[in-house]
Amino acid sequence: MELDQAFVWITTRRLKPGSKAWRPTDFPEGMLRAYECYSADGNEVVGISIWDSPESRERFRLSEIEGERRRAMAPFVVEERAGFYTGRELKIPKP
Repeated sequence: MELDQAFVWITTRRLKPGSKAWRPTDFPEGMLRAYECYSADGNEVVGISIWDSPESRERFRLSEIEGERRRAMAPFVVEERAGFYTGRELKIPKP
């Protein structure tokens, strides 16, 4: 899949030491791709999700399922930052 224009939600969470990051069991409608990136010590996790539209992401963000997930994570999260962006995939030239 090529991404000419992507809708990207990036969330960074600093976790209490020894906490485990949330593992999804289901993925919401409209989410095309998802990535988790961890710091070496495991105390920071970056979630990157690619969406088919801003509306799909907003429906999920406001859903009870997402609210429940956030409430379950809250005791383990020290700090959270998030942003929603429009982006594109860059082509790396082949030598």
